[in-house]
Amino acid sequence: MDVLRFRTKLATGLATAALLAVPVFGQANTSSDTQTHGQAVVTVLPDKNAQPREVSAQDLQVRINGKDATITNVQSLRSNSDRLEVVLMMDAGARTSLSNQFGDIKNFINGLPADAKVTLAYMQFGTARVVSPLTTDRNAVLKGLRIPAGSPGENASAYVCLSDLAKHWPSQDRSARRVVVMITDGVDYYNPQYDSQDPYMETAISDSVRSGLVVYSIYWQNKGRFDRTWYANNAGQNLLAQVTQATGGNSYWEGMGNPVSFQPFFKDLDRRLQNQYEVAFTAPVSKPGVESMKLKVNNGGVKVDAPQQVYVGRGTTGGAM
Repeated sequence: MDVLRFRTKLATGLATAALLAVPVFGQANTSSDTQTHGQAVVTVLPDKNAQPREVSAQDLQVRINGKDATITNVQSLRSNSDRLEVVLMMDAGARTSLSNQFGDIKNFINGLPADAKVTLAYMQFGTARVVSPLTTDRNAVLKGLRIPAGSPGENASAYVCLSDLAKHWPSQDRSARRVVVMITDGVDYYNPQYDSQDPYMETAISDSVRSGLVVYSIYWQNKGRFDRTWYANNAGQNLLAQVTQATGGNSYWEGMGNPVSFQPFFKDLDRRLQNQYEVAFTAPVSKPGVESMKLKVNNGGVKVDAPQQVYVGRGTTGGAM
């Protein structure tokens, strides 16, 4: 019995020593070096005629790739000092009747918050040709407003142009709220047959998400016979909707033709810009990259537009360039 008790104590002691000698790798998962973080601009619109209300972290639920994320901060973007940057990008192949909307475009630019920075760009030959630096000087920006004089298909692809803008955004302020307003019919001349997985459109989404862009679109037909067809109208509008929904923006159009006025669209866009929040979170994924996102508001009485995709990365923010 003494020998048996000795062997039992010896085995127990060896097992305990072995456990103490094993490094606790699981603790590394709590280190900030292995956590990924993200942030997204979300729009929370109150019911019609209702007063805007503040939204807190307790009101929101964020899921990344179907898994719950931990919200770390919710910041309202209603103030004039939230570093709003807007690029209004027009299709160089648009019909010249776009000049009839210049009054609404000027009113929109002049009506932005005083501290907001803005500029114009033109989609041309696969690039976004920015006419001036981002600035609060509205007069300087509006000097670049011109009637598109290009030929059919001159933009090559609105999505290649958007990718170019995302990669060469005209500022280095990663804390800014970056907004794009695209005026185009959305037809992709590199891939004219409608494809819900259009590679240029999907690349534009990925590049926009990585650069932190919120993309809005206003439908306006380009020159050329193909752009007047029902097929082109439908394909372009659907591709634009995929881009805007993925980035948390919105698409505007009236049927299959050109709208009479941009004013209702800009009015809605102004309302959205005044009811946005920046939501920061810790993501339940281990590697940086573009991931799927879903956001839910616990309290009713509001309409939420959140990006369907978001970039998560190391550090305290989800931005990437």
